[in-house]
Amino acid sequence: MTQTVAVLGTGKIGEALLSGMIRGGWPASKLLVTARRPERAEELRSRYGVEAVSNAEAAKRADTLILTVKPQDMGKLLEELAPHVPADRLVISGAAGIPTSFFEERLAHGTPVVRVMTNTPALVDEAMSVISAGSHATAGHLAHTEEIFGGVGKTLRVPESQQDAATALSGSGPAYFYFLVEAMTDAGILLGLPRAQAHDLIVQAAIGAAVMLRDSGEHPVKLREAVTSPAGTTINAIVELERHGVRAALIAALEAARDRSRELASGNS
Repeated sequence: MTQTVAVLGTGKIGEALLSGMIRGGWPASKLLVTARRPERAEELRSRYGVEAVSNAEAAKRADTLILTVKPQDMGKLLEELAPHVPADRLVISGAAGIPTSFFEERLAHGTPVVRVMTNTPALVDEAMSVISAGSHATAGHLAHTEEIFGGVGKTLRVPESQQDAATALSGSGPAYFYFLVEAMTDAGILLGLPRAQAHDLIVQAAIGAAVMLRDSGEHPVKLREAVTSPAGTTINAIVELERHGVRAALIAALEAARDRSRELASGNS
């Protein structure tokens, strides 16, 4: 942890990474941040004891640059950074849909780039961060990236060709669960439960099911079958879900998210 790391465009995810690195033992003296608004930069400096600098200064001083700005702002940021980023800097992108080639074409030849798709549970140290190497990134660069993102959850290496699928499944994944909880809460109200009680019942069921999926090693079908007794309540619910095409709708939704990630990669806004 002797390298200096800069988080550029430090929003919620960037701040989650920053706090995760500090909790993991990264010295604040080795961390730099940039922010669009001066008051945001001062907030981060005060909260974490890190130094807030300009994007250009971060590029000059840091060994690793983590770019967490929105995809539509990435081109402008790279124009600002390019004159100051030597080819030995590791550039980590957290922007959805933008391939590593986009960065490699705009930075010094040979610059190592790693693409990461994380998700919002990074805010509670339960992220799933999917990591892919660009043309010039080595195993060492990937390990360094895992060290950073491992502070806020799990990491998984995949070929970059699978990043759009990972974005659809994991990057956007929390929203699908929130949507499901919202719908089930409404159903609980319809069935006569107060909203707060319905919410608590569903959230705890979700947590318990997630832990069992993670820790039991069992296939989800087997876990579902353990709840589904013959002629019982659960099988009646499952029949309705299948009758309304919920499985097909989920598959179509994930395909739509993947396709949108590909559109972003091609430059379509």
